[in-house]
Amino acid sequence: MGSQGGFGQSKEFLDLVKSIGEARSKAEEDRIVLNEIETLKRRIIEPDIPKRKMKEYIIRLVYVEMLGHDASFGYIHAVKMTHDDNIVLKRTGYLAVTLFLNEDHDLIILIVNTIQKDLKSDNYLVVCAALNAVCRLINEETIPAVLPQVIELLGHSKEAVRKKAIMALHRFHQKSPSSVSHLISNFRKRLCDNDPGVMGATLCPLFDLISNDVNSYKDLVISFVSILKQVAERRLPKSYDYHQMPAPFIQIKLLKILALLGSGDKQASENMYTVISDIIRKGDSSSNIGNAILYDSICCAASIYPNPKLIEAAADVVAKFLKSDTHNLKYMGIDALGRLIKLSPQIAEQHQLAVIDCLEDPDDTLKRKTFKLLYKMTKSSNVEVIVDRMIEYMISISDDHYKTYIASRCVELAEQFAPSNHWFIQTMNKVFEHAGDLVNVKVAHNLMRLIAEGFGEDDDAADSQLRSSAVESYLRIIGEPKLPSVFLQVICWVLGEYGTADGKHSASYISGKLCDVAEAYSDDVTVKAYATSALMKIYAFEMAAGRKVDLLPECQTLIEEMLASHSTDLQQRAYELQALTGLDRQAVEAIMPQDASCEDIEVDKNLSFLNDYVQQSIERGAQPYIPEDVRAGMGEMSNFRGQDKHEPSHHVLRFEAYELPKAPPPSKAAPVSIASSTDLVPVPEALYSRESQQISSAASASEAGSSGLKLRLDGVQKKWGKPTYSSPTPSSTSESSSQKPVNGMTQVNGASAVNSRVRESYDSRKAPVEISPEKQKLAGLLFGGSSKPERKSSAGHKAPKANASAADRSQESKTAGASNEAVAEKTNHQPPPDLLDLGEPTVTTDPPSVVDPFKQLEGLLDSSPGPTIDHSAGATAKVPDIMSLYGGTTTGEQSTSGGYSIPVSGEGNLLSGLSNAAAGGAPGEMTFTSSQSVKGPNAKDSLEKDALVRQLGVNPSSQNPNLFKDLLG
Repeated sequence: MGSQGGFGQSKEFLDLVKSIGEARSKAEEDRIVLNEIETLKRRIIEPDIPKRKMKEYIIRLVYVEMLGHDASFGYIHAVKMTHDDNIVLKRTGYLAVTLFLNEDHDLIILIVNTIQKDLKSDNYLVVCAALNAVCRLINEETIPAVLPQVIELLGHSKEAVRKKAIMALHRFHQKSPSSVSHLISNFRKRLCDNDPGVMGATLCPLFDLISNDVNSYKDLVISFVSILKQVAERRLPKSYDYHQMPAPFIQIKLLKILALLGSGDKQASENMYTVISDIIRKGDSSSNIGNAILYDSICCAASIYPNPKLIEAAADVVAKFLKSDTHNLKYMGIDALGRLIKLSPQIAEQHQLAVIDCLEDPDDTLKRKTFKLLYKMTKSSNVEVIVDRMIEYMISISDDHYKTYIASRCVELAEQFAPSNHWFIQTMNKVFEHAGDLVNVKVAHNLMRLIAEGFGEDDDAADSQLRSSAVESYLRIIGEPKLPSVFLQVICWVLGEYGTADGKHSASYISGKLCDVAEAYSDDVTVKAYATSALMKIYAFEMAAGRKVDLLPECQTLIEEMLASHSTDLQQRAYELQALTGLDRQAVEAIMPQDASCEDIEVDKNLSFLNDYVQQSIERGAQPYIPEDVRAGMGEMSNFRGQDKHEPSHHVLRFEAYELPKAPPPSKAAPVSIASSTDLVPVPEALYSRESQQISSAASASEAGSSGLKLRLDGVQKKWGKPTYSSPTPSSTSESSSQKPVNGMTQVNGASAVNSRVRESYDSRKAPVEISPEKQKLAGLLFGGSSKPERKSSAGHKAPKANASAADRSQESKTAGASNEAVAEKTNHQPPPDLLDLGEPTVTTDPPSVVDPFKQLEGLLDSSPGPTIDHSAGATAKVPDIMSLYGGTTTGEQSTSGGYSIPVSGEGNLLSGLSNAAAGGAPGEMTFTSSQSVKGPNAKDSLEKDALVRQLGVNPSSQNPNLFKDLLG
């Protein structure tokens, strides 16, 4: 073959395989593969590559991918090779793409057409190659493209094609059951195919279908039994034998199907007994495949309706497994025995010594399987031995996951089969002590409940003896170091409830032990809380008995430490303990009754005992309580003033997010980005000029030619550049107590009453060979003895669920939109240029030289808490016109005219109330509402700032000598 090796490949490829096999490290292997990738990248794109050479390159790419490296650069060449007419090259291409690509790869679409063409080929080898690719590459979306051709191939003359078509339909059913749901009958028909290979392939989809719906296939029981009988009697060709066993994999699949169909069905199971007995009787245990058939026969016999003779034959096979020297067969025997004892518990007694051998086997897997078997065969006569062995094993392992599993099994068995409460408490102590915090908290609660309830009978002496033994055992254990937190909680609770009940131990002795626990586990807040509650109970019981209570020094130190604790729970318990020691005997008896942990507590949800107190408070002028369902509807700002009269004055935090601002209409200016309520944002020019225009157009309509007026305002940030505040003059220090800068504007305290009232309208969520006497004794304890009636402990506590209902958010005011439309007509025309002078503000301290025009504004910024000012009939007619502009300047107005909206912190509907008040007010009546969070000047802010200027002593300049006179006509 010249330069080629004996496998038809080039010497270069064989040297690559040899060098990788001789590589001494992963790094050396990676270096060889990377060199090979570079070589393939160069050669695979050369023109006119011989097909034989390209085939080798594709195989070398497969080898590169098998070694874990990326060969995606050659995927397209494998796809091209699937188009080749040469059968060898086509099959090589299909092999490569099924290894390279997954069903969601982008190149799949290039293969679908090729698959459709090859499924219609006259060469069945080509059809088989295409069906192999269908099983690997066709996804749910491309199933309809090839499904008709696959259905046609079910009747192909070649059995290999029919078999692969069944496999393809099975794959379609796994990916999309709905796409082939109408083709289920084809599986039934192929079950009667003349070729055993096609029949065997049909068993796999039928097993899935029967697993989902057993009742629909009950009529096939006789067919499956007939097929299994023919296979067991060697009616199939010799080519289907494996290690001299007739078609073993078909037998195993049929046994699994029969186990599903015969479960709980006596009539169906009666048809199966004969064939299963014949398989067990003729079974060959000299080979692994023979043992596999026997194991599945036992599983089938244990699943179907039980038959005594069949169960006995299965038990004999289990005995052979357990007596084997092979660990795998012992494992199978333990597992099969666990299935059989559900039907016949006495079977385990026949194999008790074999089970003991498995329990003492060094193989950990076999030992764990044996513990599962012991768990299934536990009863009241052997529970003590089994649980003790499980606890010993739990102590010896370090696997937390399995230790948790063993602990839960021990607890479950102890609760279900405990011969006495005393044994149960001792067993729980061992489990808590060695399993630690891996034990579920519910187990601790069940233990405390059991000690409190006792034997559940009217035998007070037995209950007292139980509690005394628990106290004695806990006093012995409490001194051990590093006890689990859950166990300490149980100890503290029991000592607090029953530590002094029998009179053997004094209160000072028990309280000293509890203080030692709290000090030793000072980092565990829960343990300290349990210890404090236990101390409270001890002192309460002493006071109720009429004995003098003297706090120990260490107890007093513990209380003082907890009073300064960061934990509010510990603080509260410490305060309660302090308060308890100062009460009289009758009060203590009422608060802390002795041995009342199991009494039912009646909860008065209406708190009717407070009715007299509430009535007295209302008579003294207190506001009545408003139910939550009524409060939820009080968020409308339009009804705010009416509700304000009867709403209690309180501030509650709100945790829900602010609603997003309304989007501006498309005809207005482009919106500016929304800023947080605490940032300074530059206000668009349109807003300045528009608002100023509203004032000038209403107040100085008669002086239209005075557009040259310029207004200087202090406290207004720059329009461009970094926002700044104006520096206050020395004379402003005297006024600092009554003025506060908020978000770039100076707020006068006179409007604080309105703000506080607005806030009040909102509501704040884990192999011995010889039989020794010890082993015989252990076996007698595990399997011997008469069964006693089993009892189950009561269920665990049920924790009440608290339904937390979040406060409903108040609705946004709907009246703002209406006022926007009303004002839009007035504000839509071009503003006069240069109305506001936004240069650096200047503050002068000269005394006024002209008549003070601010006297006319005395009533506008009155410091009284009332929000409404009534003017006399003699007021000028222009004043209502000016103030109606204030009502129009709402949040919605800002959103439409200026293109931005600022969320008001906690008071989303504040400005909507202004528009309502302005729209609904009578002539001559003006309503003002101050908002702390709205940025940028508006008409009201300008007036407030001018009032501040007046207080600071600012003269009207030469540019605006008659400003306010013009404004007020």
